[in-house]
Amino acid sequence: MTTPLRIGLVGAGWVTAHHLAGWRALEARATVVAIADPNRDHAQARAREHGIGQVFESAEAMFDAMRLDAVDVAAPREFHAAIVREAARRGLAVLCQKPLAPTLAEARALADEVAPQCRLMVHENWRFRPYYRDLAAWLGEGRIGDVVQASMTLLTSGLLPDATGRLPALERQPFIASLDRALVMEILIHHIDTLRYLLGELTLVHARLGHASPAMRGEDRAFLSFETASQAPVALLANLSVHGRPAAQADRLTLVGTTGTIELEGDTLRCFGARPAELRYDMPACYLASYAATISHFVDCVQSGRGFETEPADNLRTLALVEAAYQRGGIEKN
Repeated sequence: MTTPLRIGLVGAGWVTAHHLAGWRALEARATVVAIADPNRDHAQARAREHGIGQVFESAEAMFDAMRLDAVDVAAPREFHAAIVREAARRGLAVLCQKPLAPTLAEARALADEVAPQCRLMVHENWRFRPYYRDLAAWLGEGRIGDVVQASMTLLTSGLLPDATGRLPALERQPFIASLDRALVMEILIHHIDTLRYLLGELTLVHARLGHASPAMRGEDRAFLSFETASQAPVALLANLSVHGRPAAQADRLTLVGTTGTIELEGDTLRCFGARPAELRYDMPACYLASYAATISHFVDCVQSGRGFETEPADNLRTLALVEAAYQRGGIEKN
């Protein structure tokens, strides 16, 4: 492969601004040389903002015209499989936004098909947030002993009208409103993956999904209960229409261990017990850093030949829990 790596980006939507900031931080090792999106105006705007030399209206046209080493797929989920297959046929390394495909069955079939042809990593950036990496280090050091209980919440007012009558969650990500599988597949997939990263493999015990907002097609609240391999209970509660909570997303996480407790609340990560500690974070900076760290990991592994942390085999276990939530959760309407 060339140095720096020549990267093609597929997609020009809102999330690609964060992808491109991550690639820019690695410009000595990797450079985005082309961007493809059916909306040529959006693609050209991104190209101008980030100094990208070539613009195409399809991934296939970009692959045919450009000499690339790898591709970053940031298109909507329903296009992932086709784009990954086109890249794999050309032997390109692929970084693909989660989920690999709209369903578990499609994602498994895709991963099996392209495995002999290309190196594939799922872009699952939540676990790369600095506070979760620090939390994992604390767990690895044994600061709280064995985890016996865990609780994670995501409660926002994002689907409640603000002072202007707008819905903040949909102002930021309007496409979520049209999804049949919304909260769990688009948002909580990150939290489930992060819990797996921190606590090991999980088993879904109970699921209950609900729908309240007339602006949403899919579910906008969820309660999921898991168990770890040691049968420690893990609760995940989320609702996007909670009065009294801010519109912006903010995770709250409590891990209760045999010798201590770890809590993430707001911008603060605390450890209580025999080995207390406290860390504070610039949360907007952490959000951007998670994209940069994910992309850096991809480049490191492509150049060194090491395995990806979020390789398909790992990410499919997260997607299996997401699929189970839909199969078992039902959807309450109110």
